[in-house]
Amino acid sequence: MSALGARLESTWQKLLALAERRLPALTRLRAAEALPIRLHRRRIYVLPTAFGIGFGALLVIMQLGALNYANNAALLLTCFLAAAAWMSLFAGFRTLAGLELVAIHAAECHAGHALPLTLHFHASARARPSLRLRIGTHLFAFALAAGDGAGVAIQLPAPRRGWMRPGRMKLWTDQPLGLFVVWSWINPQTSILVYPAIEESAPPLPHGPGQLGERFSAGDGEEFSGLREYRSGDPQRRIAWKASARHDGLLVRESEVPVDDNRVLSYASLHGLDHEARIRRLTAWVIAADAAMLSYALELPELRIGPGLGHSHRHACLRALALMPDAPQ
Repeated sequence: MSALGARLESTWQKLLALAERRLPALTRLRAAEALPIRLHRRRIYVLPTAFGIGFGALLVIMQLGALNYANNAALLLTCFLAAAAWMSLFAGFRTLAGLELVAIHAAECHAGHALPLTLHFHASARARPSLRLRIGTHLFAFALAAGDGAGVAIQLPAPRRGWMRPGRMKLWTDQPLGLFVVWSWINPQTSILVYPAIEESAPPLPHGPGQLGERFSAGDGEEFSGLREYRSGDPQRRIAWKASARHDGLLVRESEVPVDDNRVLSYASLHGLDHEARIRRLTAWVIAADAAMLSYALELPELRIGPGLGHSHRHACLRALALMPDAPQ
């Protein structure tokens, strides 16, 4: 069965490719479209399902039998069933007609994880039940309530870093009776940036040069910061004798030591790692430095970003890493 299924899938893909070449207006597989995309009557298509074909054959047999035996009741029943089937076609058509895809929003995603997407539809004044959306081999079922807008959350695999397009989408329904399938192709001209994968168990952040983003902490430095009460173990050379004479207890001079918060995350310093491994480690370091609220700079072969801190700086660094060219073959 698996070999037969593979042959059928291959035949179906060949038929789709032929349809794309011969009937581009029917398949809508070629050009990407700018948002918003509105489904009007010229881009909505209808075909009977297998169940619909069988139901139509049954109606023909019922009609022939009713005419042969001059059975008016059977003939009337056949006409009622045919009318219901015909009206179901228009009900399915109205489910798609006028539907509009207005925006696509994506959450942050790293390569190797699922990309969360939200498709925002404008459903107009009527509800849209029993909709199906197919992207590649992934199928999503949803319904839209009547109103100005509704969001549909889906997830797509993102195996590689860089720009990713959701690709063409088949939006369809076979409701209300399953006799006809009503569909349309949507090919939004939208690209989402996928950040590089994060190295697991990355080593600690490297120390920076100590020139920018410097802070101070208590220690044995030369910068005087104030006085504090004497604690057991403090060296006598740090006791402020004159200040202590004016108080009831001993006071100790407190000093400050400069501590470097600035990190330089350099591509060139990662010797022994291949191109993609360096990108994964730098990505892990960018996220770690941002989480620790440490100022950092990113040095790539032809680009330096920072030093800086914050969401916009983090995004600029991850964007530069995501868009780095692939390693030369």
